[in-house]
Amino acid sequence: MKNRAEVRVSAAAIAHNIFHAKATSSAEVLAVVKANAYGHGLIPVATTALKAGATWLGTALLEEAFELRTAGITAPIIAWLTPPGEDFARAIESDIDLAISSLALLHEISAAAEKLGKRARVHIEIDTGMTRGGFLNEWDQLLTALPQAHVEVVGCWTHFARADEPLSEFTQIQINNFEGKVAELRATGIDPQFVHCANSAATLRGIGTSQNIVRLGIAMYGLSPDVELMGSGSALGLKPAMTIAAKLALVKKVPAGSAIGYGGTAVTEGETVLGVVAMGYSDGIPRDASFEVGVLHNGRQAPIIGRVSMDQFVVDLGSDSTAQTGDEVIVLGEGGYSADDWAKACGTINYEIVTRIAARLPRILV
Repeated sequence: MKNRAEVRVSAAAIAHNIFHAKATSSAEVLAVVKANAYGHGLIPVATTALKAGATWLGTALLEEAFELRTAGITAPIIAWLTPPGEDFARAIESDIDLAISSLALLHEISAAAEKLGKRARVHIEIDTGMTRGGFLNEWDQLLTALPQAHVEVVGCWTHFARADEPLSEFTQIQINNFEGKVAELRATGIDPQFVHCANSAATLRGIGTSQNIVRLGIAMYGLSPDVELMGSGSALGLKPAMTIAAKLALVKKVPAGSAIGYGGTAVTEGETVLGVVAMGYSDGIPRDASFEVGVLHNGRQAPIIGRVSMDQFVVDLGSDSTAQTGDEVIVLGEGGYSADDWAKACGTINYEIVTRIAARLPRILV
């Protein structure tokens, strides 16, 4: 291992997870690659997903979509978080589908398209109960404005708020609201080709998958949408795609009573061997990570001791450890601490653990 730390991404795991999702529905799979592919690496994951059978790519930001096009990816792409003022002309020229969630956005995208002498491909986002993005109070005005706009409505979509809650009836309420709005849209003569509402949780549960696209996000990376309510990724038939490896920048034996790190918040109970791992909160290791997580060295777990620093943290390898400076350790994955373990130890969710891994760590497709 030549890098101080690196993210290894399993192409086989991503392919497996896409195949698994495709088995639940006949719909096309849209691979969600926003946020640097949930921290796994935008371009390698997008390329892998398309090879594995995904036919669409989804990004939050327009710059992410531009990066995909610059890399030579020609598959259909939708970008759904595009506030007014974005470079819509470039998006239209780049054949990127745009989500529309307000009249202001419709008018600005339409104006950009008219100036180019084209019609922008758009997907109308409907707020069916998430109460976040999407049309709600402007719905009637939208139906009036669409026929005059320089857009082609190729899609219509919504997002579920509680699809990861098996006992909740709210998802079906959202589906009913969504189907009602789609019917209203079609009654005006606008018939979107692509209708989609199922996210990872809904796809895995077979809910809302009768539409012709499912959006596969966290599940594509082998992680559960909600560990407590739906079980672990492995219980759902998924395989985690991310492994994080790092070097021990230093290994040393210390006596009992040694205070570790800033503030000396941890003190060794006896003589032990410590390892300094060449990663810190600037790399995405949460500063508030507790001793419940750490690294795997030669098949043995070594917990964090003391506070995580900007570029490094310390682990307790044990008094009988034979670790050497420069050894490789597994920070996440491969039989060590999982993203779920890290999330639990930091009081957060697995989404945050993987997406916060910094871009300065190289992504290696394996």
